[in-house]
Amino acid sequence: MRAIPSVLLRRSLILDAVVSGVTGLLLVAGATRLAGLLGLPEALLRWAGASLLPFAAFLACLGTRALTPRPAVRAVVAYNALWAIDSVLILALGWVTPTPLGIAVVAVQAAAVAALAGAQYVGMRGSPAKP
Repeated sequence: MRAIPSVLLRRSLILDAVVSGVTGLLLVAGATRLAGLLGLPEALLRWAGASLLPFAAFLACLGTRALTPRPAVRAVVAYNALWAIDSVLILALGWVTPTPLGIAVVAVQAAAVAALAGAQYVGMRGSPAKP
């Protein structure tokens, strides 16, 4: 089933596309330098960044469509929720030993991603169905 995207859904998808794309490029291009500043493994940063690039393109496609497939939006919400949960788990379970700056960056981006997931979920619920 498809929906006519609400303003909230459209804007949250586009914002997510821009932030994910910029973050992906930053992580891929600056993984070596960021690894030292954040205390996070370079490979983790590089692969996380690389995963964000196609995701950003997908979000941009969804956010600019006249009709948005509901299953695709649900997948975006799930991906963002999983990203936020994984970010918290990385810190809580001690899988890495980030610097204080790294802890702050991971925590802030987890909260931002969770907020985007929430906005996308609410925006989808407010989008009228189109058979």
